[in-house]
Amino acid sequence: MFIVKDGYIYVGVSLLLAAIVYYFFGAVWAVIPVVLALYFAYFFRDFHRVTPCDPNILYSPADGTVMGVDEIFDDEYLNEPAIKVTIFLSVFNVHTNRAPLDGEIKYQRYTCGQFVPAYEKNASFENERHAIGMDNGRMRFLVIQIAGLLARRIVSWVTVGTKLQQGETYGMIKFGSSTELVVPRNVEITVKKGDKVVGGITVVGRVKEQ
Repeated sequence: MFIVKDGYIYVGVSLLLAAIVYYFFGAVWAVIPVVLALYFAYFFRDFHRVTPCDPNILYSPADGTVMGVDEIFDDEYLNEPAIKVTIFLSVFNVHTNRAPLDGEIKYQRYTCGQFVPAYEKNASFENERHAIGMDNGRMRFLVIQIAGLLARRIVSWVTVGTKLQQGETYGMIKFGSSTELVVPRNVEITVKKGDKVVGGITVVGRVKEQ
């Protein structure tokens, strides 16, 4: 386990505040910012995970709970009938996002928006979001980071042209949020609403044989 670099400032400021409070008000009051620092260290944690590479398997792009598996028409990147898997991340989940499959980023769009709870259905349309469309030569798919009630910033460490390996971390959403995976109809979804998933580990779909 390690702390994502974006969490350093939160942990550092909390510890600095703890030192100041301890100096002026004593150890009892300093406990509060120390506990806050520990929570930030916990929230911004990530793990070195080994993802078995398989071109016919799509792994979960995030840790969390599957909130829905829906048939849609994707007019953002795939431009065809598709299946959308929505994963809700609570404040206790690891909040980094991982590539479900090898591929190159061909599409990227950041959209400003509101901050309604990530588990609400309209969060997909109203909230701050960041979408990346990937292509590996065999299929295209879309991964969307969506901000939640507490999240005020989506972090991405990639751009168009970046090549990602299966299971590779490419960004995170600060605090409560959700992640969507949009795939073509030739992918058999292997999870259902209510399932717990782990990014880069849980198989969420298999490419059907043509």
